[in-house]
Amino acid sequence: MSGWTERLRTWRPAPPPLPDHLEGILRDGDPEWFVRELAIAAAPPWWFWRFLLRNFSWLVDLFGRVEITGSIPEELRRGPLLLAANHVGDFDPFLVAVALHRLGVVPRIMATGGIISAPVAGPLLERAGGIRVQRGTEDARHAARVTEVALVHGGHVVAYPEGRVGLAPDGWPERGRTGMARLALGVRVPVIPVSQWGAQEVLQYGNDWGKLRTLARSLVRRPVLRVHVGPPVFMEDLEMGRVGDANRARMRIAAAITRGLVPLRAASRPLHPDPTRPTTGAAAFPGGVVPEDVP
Repeated sequence: MSGWTERLRTWRPAPPPLPDHLEGILRDGDPEWFVRELAIAAAPPWWFWRFLLRNFSWLVDLFGRVEITGSIPEELRRGPLLLAANHVGDFDPFLVAVALHRLGVVPRIMATGGIISAPVAGPLLERAGGIRVQRGTEDARHAARVTEVALVHGGHVVAYPEGRVGLAPDGWPERGRTGMARLALGVRVPVIPVSQWGAQEVLQYGNDWGKLRTLARSLVRRPVLRVHVGPPVFMEDLEMGRVGDANRARMRIAAAITRGLVPLRAASRPLHPDPTRPTTGAAAFPGGVVPEDVP
């Protein structure tokens, strides 16, 4: 039994071969996962990931009523995309993935290294195009390189500009970091804002038995899980490396997500309070009020 358990713990699907043109960016000491993720990023979306999205997205509908507004024009879907989403809880990656698939996108989701390191589910997420983010470590630069490769090869990458589940007391998106903005300016790809609300009802913030309680409650209550996809964020006047432009891009992304979130929250019923969620963050635009003159 112990041998079977060990095999299950270490199992992972075979990655595609690393293209020859990417061999040159490898360095001595690069982690093993970096090579795998580069190869996956350069390859077309995994057939099994497409199969799951096509045939099992209804599982998300069990936990709430999914409502999707907005669209992504076909001409944009043919090329690379950065999809910038607010992060409200542990369930929202599933919601966002399903919503984007229904809009014609096969998403590659940036996720924390802890999730991708988990047995079975982690290797599956990695093979599906998930990009490991090791925040606060030297490995963070590897995530940026993998994301660049995915975008250069036409990938649709979902990223969370906040860098974590948002912790603003009023629940509006935080300002986030400049990493995604710098990536967008460097690779020059469209940034699509994705606003979503309601997924925080499905799984509470705290990692205890309360997660199962909120999951079971959502099966009965079936909260409305709303996703809105807005038009691309205007950044044509900004340049990589010019002083202040990365911060301007960051604020424009946060503003676009916040504007899309306003009607979603206005249409929602009051939510159950989550006492396990800290309120140590600060919203980029408190109360969802975005000035017209965002630089």
